[in-house]
Amino acid sequence: MANGRRPVLSVEEAQEHILSTVDVLATESVPLLDAAERVLAETVAADRHIPPVTNAAMDGFAVRGEDLVGDTVRLRVVGEVGAGHQAEVPVKPGEAVRIMTGAPVPEGADTVVRFEETRMEGDEVVILSPPSRGKNVRQAGEDVREGQVVLAPGQVLRPQEIGMLAALGHLEVAVIRRPCVAILGTGDEVVPPDQSPGPSQIRDANSYTVAAQVQRYGGVPLLLGVAHDQEELVRQGIRDAIELQADFIITSGGVSVGDFDLVKQVMDAEGAMHFWSLNMKPGRPMAFGDIGGVPLLGLPGNPVAAMISTRLYARPALRKMQGYRDWSETIVRARLTEPIGRKDGRRHYLRVCLDETEGGYTATLTGDQGSGILNSLVEADGLAVIPEDARYLPAGSEVDVLLLQ
Repeated sequence: MANGRRPVLSVEEAQEHILSTVDVLATESVPLLDAAERVLAETVAADRHIPPVTNAAMDGFAVRGEDLVGDTVRLRVVGEVGAGHQAEVPVKPGEAVRIMTGAPVPEGADTVVRFEETRMEGDEVVILSPPSRGKNVRQAGEDVREGQVVLAPGQVLRPQEIGMLAALGHLEVAVIRRPCVAILGTGDEVVPPDQSPGPSQIRDANSYTVAAQVQRYGGVPLLLGVAHDQEELVRQGIRDAIELQADFIITSGGVSVGDFDLVKQVMDAEGAMHFWSLNMKPGRPMAFGDIGGVPLLGLPGNPVAAMISTRLYARPALRKMQGYRDWSETIVRARLTEPIGRKDGRRHYLRVCLDETEGGYTATLTGDQGSGILNSLVEADGLAVIPEDARYLPAGSEVDVLLLQ
């Protein structure tokens, strides 16, 4: 890089670079319920009609449509059929069969009269309000025809697709594999959450914040703990990730320009790495590249910057690796309840609370916006996106808000 300076990238440029370097993972067969929210990797065709036979859509009486003549009709009840059973007798002229929802319509019948539209007199049913012919009957295959392609590769399996797979007899299904993501914290000041920190130390929030995000984005987090400020410890942490066959590595801290920012030194020595200054706040310093063929994302150490950077850069990559074709964000428009002024030319992501009013959403800052204030994220519903060219936004200005879901 010219004059030893890092290239300055926009958010979109960094996202595009990272996305261009990751590929869709291999497929695996998993139990049906484990496939929820996964991306389908096979074509699924129906092995039979759904429903398999013409059946009743309502509890009532199966009748012949041609018998429904006149204001009031009397028919002799000759049998009964429930769901999962076959009628023992056909329906002849002047006859009816009592039928339950889902039961096969008997031979000869083509209409179902709801119980609410009838009354019984002895062995006869009196039809008080005759329906039109064919009413309250579901035809065989009206949902799915035998041989029909119902689901195609690339579809995200929501609860309704899981139900369809069950209806078609699939208790296992081929999906894109989840990425295993190794997560490594760094720094002498960072200790595990179960350890009492010294006067100048903090507990490792970043690893757990990032791991929870990885889970939410469909990945499998592998927590590697904290590597203290020794180059060999950082190198060993990254080697551990490779040995664990991680598909993606995320580190936090150590990618700035200080004397103890060892991650960048190890990454530069061990792999093909790029160190960027991003035109955003929080989260200016970042590194990305690969070590041993595994993509590695080096996050800044401040907790807010680490979480926002994971959302903006790791999320799209992990979604692509799982076969998702759309990794767009959920954004709403909201009016600022207070003015925003700045002059640094960077895109700002401000933590806000959202309130819904008759006129739409309003967005209020969650206090101190420093990149080390994790509680400002705890209290936030979203991130107000302040464009690079915005120098001053008065109260009432509309902005995009990236929802923190």
